[in-house]
Amino acid sequence: MTTQRFHRTDDTWEMGSANVFADLEMPDAEEKLAKAELALKINQIIKQKKIKQAQAAELLGVDQSKISLLNSGRLSAFSIERLVKYLNLLDQDVEIVVKKMKRRSGHGRLIVVYA
Repeated sequence: MTTQRFHRTDDTWEMGSANVFADLEMPDAEEKLAKAELALKINQIIKQKKIKQAQAAELLGVDQSKISLLNSGRLSAFSIERLVKYLNLLDQDVEIVVKKMKRRSGHGRLIVVYA
């Protein structure tokens, strides 16, 4: 992460990367970010379609408490696979693309892109 510091008289900020989970040095940061982005998209679609939580739960085949967890960003109970299934049930196509890394060192990355 490239760190830039900004100073005011009483505050200091640190410019983070595009992944807050990596900035916080959390394990599985890319997976956490991917789940957060998928959940965000699910929540946006539910809101856009003006579906109530109970209706969303029925549509996705879960109980309402799962929709509440999704709404609040508490995603440990959800796998990426389950979130993709929810997107499919909300009439969304999900494409998974595997490609060779552009970087020479390190490991491959997991990235969510909206079309």
